[in-house]
Amino acid sequence: MLNKYIFPSVILVVIIILLFIFKSTVFNKDRISDSDLVKVELTNEQILKSKEIHKYFSHKNKVNGFNGNVLFAENGNIIYENSFGYADLNSEKKNYIDTKFQIASVSKPFTAYAIMLLKQKNELSLEDSIQQYFPEFPYKGITVKLLLIHKSGLPEYFYFAEKLWEDKKTPITNTDVINLMIEKFPNRYYLPDKKYNYINTNYCILAAIIEKITGDDFEEFMNEEIFQPLEMHNTFIYNPSSFEEFKNTATGYEREKIKAQDTFLNGVVGDKGVYTTVEDLLKFDKALYKGNPVEVEIINEAFQPAHEKLFINDNYGYGWRINAEDSANKIVYHAGWWKGFRSYFIRELGKKKTIIILSNLSNKAKFGTKELIELFN
Repeated sequence: MLNKYIFPSVILVVIIILLFIFKSTVFNKDRISDSDLVKVELTNEQILKSKEIHKYFSHKNKVNGFNGNVLFAENGNIIYENSFGYADLNSEKKNYIDTKFQIASVSKPFTAYAIMLLKQKNELSLEDSIQQYFPEFPYKGITVKLLLIHKSGLPEYFYFAEKLWEDKKTPITNTDVINLMIEKFPNRYYLPDKKYNYINTNYCILAAIIEKITGDDFEEFMNEEIFQPLEMHNTFIYNPSSFEEFKNTATGYEREKIKAQDTFLNGVVGDKGVYTTVEDLLKFDKALYKGNPVEVEIINEAFQPAHEKLFINDNYGYGWRINAEDSANKIVYHAGWWKGFRSYFIRELGKKKTIIILSNLSNKAKFGTKELIELFN
């Protein structure tokens, strides 16, 4: 008699275990809060879409060598997520969903978000000049807003630091970059507010302004004011002196088995430097909709095309690239590449669809934004 009741119970336990194993295709996860995990059953249409996405990236992995993590979400719920390849190609240590990747220029939306948080707190104005924080800064007429929208006309620190920073074994910091500009006054590219020119120097200076206002290191401020409140526990700002403390980090590769160079430029943050996971980025995505800590009305300012002379479907706001061609489904996004890492963070605001791709093998992770959006629609 006992076996008659035990056997069905065993079958039930096995079924439950299998459901958890295949949760990425059967269930998606509302993961804005680790303490409030909600599982949502996929619709038949979503299941078909997840299979289509899986087929696409499996092919990219097997045929093209794609290496990294992928997450597709709708209304904040995960439709598909998966890991491909290795966090370390040499040791063949696998990528997992909680593997942390350097997201390169996808860091810029975070820096812009921090600026908008300080604006909300009335601790800065977008019309503030750089001289309000660095009085000796020699380039006049540049506001916080012009830094955000890449109309400062400043030179690219990647290039002038290569010439002017003598000790390449010592990481250069944001303050070092500003001091070089004060001391050496490298030639600007344009006068302020004359032309859109995407320059990493702008976001280097924005991070330095955040430090000046708050009195905190940029990494400390971001952790305390943004990452921890949003429960982004797998996210941090790169710091050469403490990097080894973090576990489950991916190594960047330019090509298979060839590690990317750990350059002195890695000491600069704000334009790059965020390490995170696909699920932590989804938490940030959900916070942007929720309006906490930065209110929706304020963060929506970041999603307005700021350049009259740029195309409406290829514009830039405060830390975000913008396609506003379809007013009912504005697309805000950013991509990034840096020293072996390549990343994509795409948000369809009208449809509330989110695409996140993080790779640590940069030459095998080249995607078109339009291609990825079409895959999800």
